[in-house]
Amino acid sequence: MKEQMLNAMKSYYVGMINRHMVNIENLLTRSVGIGEPQHQDVFNVLDIEMERLANYDDKLMMIGKYLERSLDNVESKEEEKPKSK
Repeated sequence: MKEQMLNAMKSYYVGMINRHMVNIENLLTRSVGIGEPQHQDVFNVLDIEMERLANYDDKLMMIGKYLERSLDNVESKEEEKPKSK
């Protein structure tokens, strides 16, 4: 169950990273398409998208650094336990 939850989290974060990458690419290539008044400052919007991208990238990296490693440690400890007869 724990592994399924981590896989779901990773999938979600990868999806959000892809979403913000598309937004950034769109802003870099077609920034004239931004019509809302609060989005007139393209650099500001790019900065916001970069922050969001970095946030999800950080979360994805934390799964690998802390959560998957701890899951591997738990699984290896369970394998090391002597089986009762």
